[in-house]
Amino acid sequence: MTVPALRQPRFLQLHQSDPAALRAELLTGLQAEPARIAPKYFYDALGSRLFDAITELPEYYPTRTEAALMAEHGPAIAQRVPRGATLVDLGAGNCEKAGRLFELLQPARYVAVDISADHLRHALHCLQRQFPALDMLGVGMDFSSRLDLPSEVGEGPRLLFYPGSSIGNFTPEEALVFLRQTHAAAQGGGLLIGVDLRKPLDVLQPAYDDALGVTAAFNRNVLLHLNRLIGSDFAVQDWRHIAFFNEAASRIEMHLEARRALTVRWPGGERRFASGERIHTENSYKYALADFQALLAAAGYRRIEAWTDARAWFATFWAEA
Repeated sequence: MTVPALRQPRFLQLHQSDPAALRAELLTGLQAEPARIAPKYFYDALGSRLFDAITELPEYYPTRTEAALMAEHGPAIAQRVPRGATLVDLGAGNCEKAGRLFELLQPARYVAVDISADHLRHALHCLQRQFPALDMLGVGMDFSSRLDLPSEVGEGPRLLFYPGSSIGNFTPEEALVFLRQTHAAAQGGGLLIGVDLRKPLDVLQPAYDDALGVTAAFNRNVLLHLNRLIGSDFAVQDWRHIAFFNEAASRIEMHLEARRALTVRWPGGERRFASGERIHTENSYKYALADFQALLAAAGYRRIEAWTDARAWFATFWAEA
């Protein structure tokens, strides 16, 4: 008897790094006042695994709060979203969040999009073994500046899925631009998106500065990634992880702070840092429900509905395109 071959996920690598452009972007950030590194550079292979570890920490409430929210409100959400749509998982990571929704949402196809191509490839192969009948496509791309899905995603309504509060990495102005792009990409479907809400400081602060130091390792690892990308000589022991809530901007900020006066060198240049000088690595905006609903409406969405956990720490929004 012939055993049918196991379905294999397809994979498109669209993120082709331009070394010159990448170097120029990073050096522009390093020489800015204050210095900055875009959070997308967190996610090399090690950074992706460190973030997975962060989601397991007791202090990091978003992942387990969102999971509990989806478990409680999943049937109600499933009644709103289109059945048989293409599920497009933006920033898919290890694909676990989307995988838990397959039986509930019954997608016709699963498209996982992430900048970390190797991490995504492994995750998709694991997921395909769990759901051998589902057509799966992996897309390695950077959608931080523009969301432009390839034609291989297919026609018809799309259910764009953006969980985990990653929208908070955008400024509100950038978030509006991105949400308009998701509206265009949905092709008559809609957006299911996770949003972190404002909450007490004694909950927020430890989530980004845990006792075990995993978030600190995640933050400092970006320096090792830069060393490989531009040939710099950052020494991680010279830098301290800093995280705090900026009340006026309603955002958590993450920085790396120089422990001493030092000079960082790279081929063709250098930058001196004073003791205590910082490199800004990430923002994570926290929203009020009404404010994020207004953003979705401004992006062109309609019939917007939100579900929250019992403490109103986190929200999942469904918005029709």
